[in-house]
Amino acid sequence: TKHELYLMCDDIERTLAELDTKGAKISDRVRDEGWGLPASIKLPSGADLPLYEPRHPVAYDLDR
Repeated sequence: TKHELYLMCDDIERTLAELDTKGAKISDRVRDEGWGLPASIKLPSGADLPLYEPRHPVAYDLDR
């Protein structure tokens, strides 16, 4: 079984720009996967950390 962890953000382009100004290396540019706009940054360990802007319903938008 394979597991992946993605960090979710509201604006992927703005988030990547902010991370870039702080010295983060963008390892995988934004692409449209239908369900969201994923990209990745390189961690100091050399591993990639994916993040994405969702294009699907999210729980925090649900009425309580």
